[in-house]
This record gives sequence, C-alpha cells and structure tokens, in this order.
Amino acid sequence: MKKFLLFIAGLIALGILLANLGPMILLGVSVWLLYVVFKQFMKSDSTAGKIAWVVLGLIILSVAVSNIYAVIGLAAAYGLYLIYKSWTSKTEGSSKSFKSDDPFTNFEREWAELNK
Repeated sequence: MKKFLLFIAGLIALGILLANLGPMILLGVSVWLLYVVFKQFMKSDSTAGKIAWVVLGLIILSVAVSNIYAVIGLAAAYGLYLIYKSWTSKTEGSSKSFKSDDPFTNFEREWAELNK
C-alpha cells in the first residue's frame, strides 16, 4: 500500500513539474539575462549606458518575478527526488542486510567494528 501511495504522489509531483516546466525555463533564462545585464552594467563607463542597463535589468526582473510559480515546479522536482529516493531505498535495504564473512568485501563494516 505504501508503494502505491508513493506512486500516486510521484505521478502528482510529475504532473506539477511538467505543468511548471515553461515558467521554470523562463525563470532560468531571466536569471541568466539578469547576470549578463549586471556584467554589462559593471563594464559600462557612460552614465547613459548605465541607465540603459538598469532599465533593461528592471524589465528582465519583472519577467523573472512573473515566473515565480517556477518555485512550485522546483518544489515538485525535489518532492519527486525524495519519492524516488525512498522508493529505491526499500529495494537496496535487502541487499545491504547481506553480510559476508569476507573482510575484503565489507571493509567499511569491518573497519567500523575495529574502531569501536
């Protein structure tokens, strides 16, 4: 039952992620453009050039703020990562419980026992 609920939560998170993929891309592009505008602002020597870069930066900042819904998509991506991590940890747990008497295959376990 728990795997089924994880699957349903994963589908919901994937749907939210895909629905917010456009704003996530636009937010990334606008943040990159803000970085470029800042670098050009710092290179500019004239006052008119600096004013033009500030105006362009404010326009790009308004585009970035309008795509703030991309944060919901980022949260859905993180939730999808956590769901995937918890899904795979259950299957890996059975292989980790296998203990061998060979100290070379389980060196970390043997080293931890020696340090106790």
